Amino acid sequence: MSPFSLLKGGPFARYMAGETISMLGTWMQMMAQGWVVAGLTTSAFTLGLMNFASGLPMLLLTTWGGVLADRHDKRRILLATQIVQIAIAVWIGWLVARGTVTVWHIIAAGVCLGISAAFEMPAASALVPELVARPQLRSAIAVDRSIFHATRLAGPALGGWLIGQMGTSSAFYANALSFVAMIVALATLPPRVQGSAEEEAQRQTGMRDGWNYVRGDAPTRTMLLMLASATVCISPFFMIMMPLYSRHILHIPAGEHGILMGSSGLGAFAGSLWLLRIAADHRNAYLRGAVGAIVVSMLALSMARNLSEAIVAMVILTIGTSTVFGLANTIVQERAPDAIRGRVSALAGLSFFGVLPFSGLVMTKFADFIGLRVAMGAAALLFGALAATFLYRHHCACTRQPVVSEPAVSTVA
Repeated sequence: MSPFSLLKGGPFARYMAGETISMLGTWMQMMAQGWVVAGLTTSAFTLGLMNFASGLPMLLLTTWGGVLADRHDKRRILLATQIVQIAIAVWIGWLVARGTVTVWHIIAAGVCLGISAAFEMPAASALVPELVARPQLRSAIAVDRSIFHATRLAGPALGGWLIGQMGTSSAFYANALSFVAMIVALATLPPRVQGSAEEEAQRQTGMRDGWNYVRGDAPTRTMLLMLASATVCISPFFMIMMPLYSRHILHIPAGEHGILMGSSGLGAFAGSLWLLRIAADHRNAYLRGAVGAIVVSMLALSMARNLSEAIVAMVILTIGTSTVFGLANTIVQERAPDAIRGRVSALAGLSFFGVLPFSGLVMTKFADFIGLRVAMGAAALLFGALAATFLYRHHCACTRQPVVSEPAVSTVA
């Protein structure tokens, strides 16, 4: 059965429809906000400071968000976070329209979004496995990632077009409107099917169970280290500093910056489709290939002389990162026991969102000190060394038989 047959009907299909519209708006706002910020400052460190403001609340609160996701109705948690994000998008869009937005407004919005995301991320990650039977879990995660990256492909390009037609604030207002689709989808989802008495009791325990599980499961621990190393070395450049790269290295306008960011979505989407075809016993080989692609493409991006060269390098880079992140998250979710999935998802999220604020500060300061191009090349080599070390020391960890501690959580139709 094709993995995309999951989209023909049922709660998973409805949730994916809402997420598709919502994520299109999110990527539009991210593109617009990056462009606004790049017009307010030329300092890479300032961009890192803004990212730190949104990431610090996630570092402090995500584990609590994971505990709540296991204990309470994930639909209600997600509904509350959507309402918060609507309010923030409308507020920033209004400031941009008036021409009064400042760096401190963006930082304040980042703090609020970080608090919201600390509860949204573990709930959303743990919700998808509840909407399908366990044998469909790998396909559901791959479809979820494919849709995420497809919107990443279309969102920035659509945002650049909308900015050109209606002004920068329109991207923020469009994002606010897009959350309505997710709210409608959440309202149609059935409640989680109750598990055994033992499972329900375990859901009420604390975060220590999540930490103990990760420490004791070598493949999960290896994948989280891989995620953290990519977040330290690679993510700050294509998630935080691309507006500066476009404005001050390539010297391109907003529309072409949108195309460059859209190309990153193209690569990520291709990588997520690739995940659907990777057999479990081939994962380690694909991880090695993806690491090599990331290193080579980051070096090429650091030396790109024009938009065309940057687009080619960006597509290859994001194919590699999508493969690494997708395989790592699939392995983590396949192995996680149902009763503590929210807490394990929180720790997986921390390996990215908890690390990114600090890596963003360090790498942006590094880029200000030695130059953006040199910093990108050095970071690529560092990532290659770290990833090779992890894959060598745990060369078979990610290919072992997934841990299945319970039957399928839900078979809702």
